[in-house]
Amino acid sequence: TTTPRIGDILQKLAPFLKMYGEYVKNFDNAMELVKMWTERSPVFKFIIQDIQKEKVCGNLTLQHHMLEPVQRIPRYEMLLKDYLRKLPQDSLDWKDAEKSLEIISTAASHSNSAIRKMENLKKLLEIYEMLGEEEDIVNPSNELIKEGQILKLAARNTSAQERYLFL
Repeated sequence: TTTPRIGDILQKLAPFLKMYGEYVKNFDNAMELVKMWTERSPVFKFIIQDIQKEKVCGNLTLQHHMLEPVQRIPRYEMLLKDYLRKLPQDSLDWKDAEKSLEIISTAASHSNSAIRKMENLKKLLEIYEMLGEEEDIVNPSNELIKEGQILKLAARNTSAQERYLFL
């Protein structure tokens, strides 16, 4: 009641949220590993099921708990936007809350960017494998812009040939 503020606190803690980008980048791989070991190892599956039954887990699966950090930054962003909508502009917390929102929005952007980069690399790897692994296209500087069916018109007889294009 003496200092009803959250903007200043979040502003100090917000830079640490950038580390969620690393977590998000590896999220799909981690989920795939949990799935794979749950299917392959009865011992692993039993241990996970045993842990999930504990009261502290709240009847939620490991995968559900793994998803929580991915959703955290967007939740903070929504909370701050709502807080700022309801906060009087002459409030002592206005500037700090606004700065916190800016920092958290940047962290959310980094997180989303990390997701897009990983999805892009994953897609490039799929294309690389599809093309017989002859030309190494899997590189963080390469980006798949578009793919799809096209018709190639022959110069001599204007006949159309179907092709699949990766741009």
